Amino acid sequence: MIKVLISGANGRMGQVVANLISESDKFSVVCGFDKDASCVSFPIYSNIDEIKEDIDVIIDFSIPIATMKILDFALDKKIPIVIATTGLSEDELKRIDDASCQIPIFISSNMSFDISIMKKLVMWLAPLLKNTDIEIIETHHNRKIDSPSGTAQMLADAINSSLGNTKFCEYDRHSKKEKRDKNEIGMSSIRGGNIVGEHTVKFFGEFETFEITHTSYSRNVFAEGALKAGEFLVNKEPGLYNMDDLAN
Repeated sequence: MIKVLISGANGRMGQVVANLISESDKFSVVCGFDKDASCVSFPIYSNIDEIKEDIDVIIDFSIPIATMKILDFALDKKIPIVIATTGLSEDELKRIDDASCQIPIFISSNMSFDISIMKKLVMWLAPLLKNTDIEIIETHHNRKIDSPSGTAQMLADAINSSLGNTKFCEYDRHSKKEKRDKNEIGMSSIRGGNIVGEHTVKFFGEFETFEITHTSYSRNVFAEGALKAGEFLVNKEPGLYNMDDLAN
């Protein structure tokens, strides 16, 4: 059995991960880390220094400040960690990159395997449709903190990379009184209700439009992806891994 620590254990995704593990014969939750330490099925710590359990892998669905704390813990204990937290700053990403020299780290802003396929598809499409106007629209529930989503930014970065980094992201047209720049990738965010997640990339030509959409109907897809990443990461050498490694 792979012994798991869930960071963000009392959050929505942490609970989904715990529920899936309870039905698994490959994993067991030995403890969790969360500012809310209440739980009935396994111990959850709000003080990271109190964690004493034997852990094979950490799965982190939390917020950036908590991710940095659990990353330091993983480094100190030499435990592999799956980071699914979004909204990380450049400095925080740099800390994660540096830490991957000492421990195996799997990081992805979206743990859905199908999203990794979408990423590859838009990278392939963008050069074929290089003269179009590219817009990315993402929709999430009303509790999501970061905007645009990490997945939308990942898709934009993938498209830009496939086009030789000639594009830039436009996040806000509110204060602009000018026509659309041909090199921009427009980013739009919608927040409402309990939408798990939807991402659409649109390629607008003069006489036709091509679009590709991925819709998540359940948070289980992200939890399943994180568990696959956790199983993949155990016994791996130090390094930075992502969904592309899992797909190969």
